[in-house]
Amino acid sequence: QVQLVESGGGLVQPGGSLRLSCAASGRTLSDYVMGWFRQAPGKEREFVAAIRWSAGRTYYADSVKGRFTISRDNAKNTVYLQMNNLKPEDTSVYYCTADVRKTTVQAMCNMPISYWGQGTQVTVSS
Repeated sequence: QVQLVESGGGLVQPGGSLRLSCAASGRTLSDYVMGWFRQAPGKEREFVAAIRWSAGRTYYADSVKGRFTISRDNAKNTVYLQMNNLKPEDTSVYYCTADVRKTTVQAMCNMPISYWGQGTQVTVSS
């Protein structure tokens, strides 16, 4: 089992920045792909970004490319999502995910995914 705990959400004005954190525990993550998804009210859950823990290879949804950066800290067993130039349409609950079965970071777009955190709310509003 992998436990994922997100933090760092909140209210931010358009154009602002936030950094989400996901603390992982329970397993060695070297063979895992980690990811972030988001879900806005009344909308389907959508892929945001992914990173392969060992190699650091990353992949992003087109809607966040150039604004969001996913990274990981091996010593802290933590994945981050740095979000810059936030827009009102980025308002969502953001979920951290993990899966050992994905062979590529691109595959993290596809269900099913083994482990999910509880989510953290991000609201972009003036």
